[in-house]
Amino acid sequence: METAKRVSIMEAQNQPKKTASPANVRVVVRLRPYMHKDDQKQQGPCVRGLDSQCLEIINWKNQLETLQYQFNAFYGEDSTQKEIYTGSIEPILPHLLNGQNASVFAYGPTGAGKTHTMLGSPQQPGVIPRAVLALFRMTQAESSSRNYEQCDISISMSYLEIYQEKVLDLLEPKNQDLPIREDTGKNIFIPNLTQKTISSFADFEKHFIPASQNRTVACTKMNDRSSRSHSVLLVKVKKKERFPPFRQLTGKMYLIDLAGSEDNRRTGNQGIRLKESGAINSSLFVLSKVVDALNQGLPRIPYRDSKLTRLFLDSLGGSAHSVMITNIAPEHRYYFDTLTALNFAARSKQVVNRPFTRETIQATALAPLKRPQEETDTSSGSSALHKKKPKTEVEEELSPGAKESPEAKELPLSSLLNQEYKNPAVAERLLKLNKMFLKKNAKGIPLLSTPKRERQALLKVLEENQQEIQELKKRQKELEEKTLAAEALLQQSRSQSDLNASDSENTFKDGLRVATRCGPRKQAIVFPLQVCNRVENTQEKGIPLLIREKRKKDTMEGSKNEQGWDINMRVDMLEKGRRKILDVLNSGALKELKCLQMIGDKKAKLIIGWREVNGLFAKVEDLEKVGGFSEKFIASFLKANILTSAAC
Repeated sequence: METAKRVSIMEAQNQPKKTASPANVRVVVRLRPYMHKDDQKQQGPCVRGLDSQCLEIINWKNQLETLQYQFNAFYGEDSTQKEIYTGSIEPILPHLLNGQNASVFAYGPTGAGKTHTMLGSPQQPGVIPRAVLALFRMTQAESSSRNYEQCDISISMSYLEIYQEKVLDLLEPKNQDLPIREDTGKNIFIPNLTQKTISSFADFEKHFIPASQNRTVACTKMNDRSSRSHSVLLVKVKKKERFPPFRQLTGKMYLIDLAGSEDNRRTGNQGIRLKESGAINSSLFVLSKVVDALNQGLPRIPYRDSKLTRLFLDSLGGSAHSVMITNIAPEHRYYFDTLTALNFAARSKQVVNRPFTRETIQATALAPLKRPQEETDTSSGSSALHKKKPKTEVEEELSPGAKESPEAKELPLSSLLNQEYKNPAVAERLLKLNKMFLKKNAKGIPLLSTPKRERQALLKVLEENQQEIQELKKRQKELEEKTLAAEALLQQSRSQSDLNASDSENTFKDGLRVATRCGPRKQAIVFPLQVCNRVENTQEKGIPLLIREKRKKDTMEGSKNEQGWDINMRVDMLEKGRRKILDVLNSGALKELKCLQMIGDKKAKLIIGWREVNGLFAKVEDLEKVGGFSEKFIASFLKANILTSAAC
């Protein structure tokens, strides 16, 4: 990205030039046609339009009454894609070339036609292709005018989706789970999000069509291609002057296709689909809370409670010209979803946005005003008055009169500014700011922080941390040597205990095998808990007190290091236990899966859902492919189930 240079004596970056009058969020409603004509003949619609702005829906409490709503526009079943675009979307596009933001998002239940409204088809293009094409036509018209001789216009795009509260880059699928940040100007941005510069509509299609295929969709009982994520297309327009003071206007347009709210009893979601539906409904619920908080004037707006609402910071209660397209369905089985969507749209219509122009000024005219290399430190009483100090980048550019020599202070700043800036108003404003900085610096007030001191402090902390790491490595090495010595002593005591335990071999007739005097045992057997306790008590007679205490402590804590537990089992019993567990995972019902150790209702449903989508498990370790099963969990799961089956 192009980085603007720091400028002294100028307005801060992204400071609004001219604030527009407050504007409410524009809400339009689109009623899609019947999917099956048989439904229309049987019951008729549950909602209908009264005119171009009003509609009514049956009151479920009293079917002899209707509930009426009024919005900015209403589009019936026969409305076309072009009518929606020209009537509601086209009027907000010119704001982008003036440095203001715009936002268009589709809301409604699943199967109501949101994706069709935003994307459309090759025969009937939706809002997104029409809006992008109109932007290129507007820039071409701007290029043919006289203003283009003094400015350059560039357009870039980014495309992302929010899937299960994770931000995924659709242009570069490798970028997964991106963070959302906020800069000092309270502007939302996403680090490492791919940004493509586009110069024509063909460039847009080249990037957008493959990225759209990366979006997560699935089949449900309500929709053959149900969106399982919220998609956001960001189009950024920059208009920059070619001559000083290099003003730059930046406008952003968000085109958002929301996933529909779902009733899992009707969609039949299970497994992965159920988890996706929960994430979608949760984010839409937070969106409703944001709208209610804005309308009630609460001090805290819960934007941060969801990734989706974090991106809606400009669209709802922010600085964008926003349009919400509420999609509804006429069938009676969609009645409560339609009623909920209309109530949310009515509340959203009351939200007030305050758009403003984002203007950045880039100046390179203040190089002669840099401080000289030699400075006089008047604050200290030492004899060394002249001391060469390293200057930071901020001090060089933002403090022309802080500690300058008398010759530099006597420079005619106004003439210099007038030579570099042809606009007298800009030169006068810069001169006033310069005098204000000089006045503050005379009182001993620091102009800005010094990044070099911060870097020195960080380097000092880094050196201390490196020394601490070296000391920790030495201590670790010493502890490892002590541990090896303790293990050698423990091995010696164990061999002695094995010799003592051979005398009590006749006491146990239920399958025990103890090492004989000929050497260590070659095959071990897993015993019941009571028998193991008897063996342990027998073997402790010849072991020193310190080692006995250590072994007792390890037994009570469950032996934190559980790796290598299968060495103490016969190979045939181990394989038999694994096959038994794998059979339950591949063919067991919900009740049989819950009979396994460490498997509850939630994990059993996840296993069944993964099995339906991907097929049978090849081995028990394939559980790691299911969400929520870590490598450590699978090891504990194997140990618990195999030992339980061996003890039975």
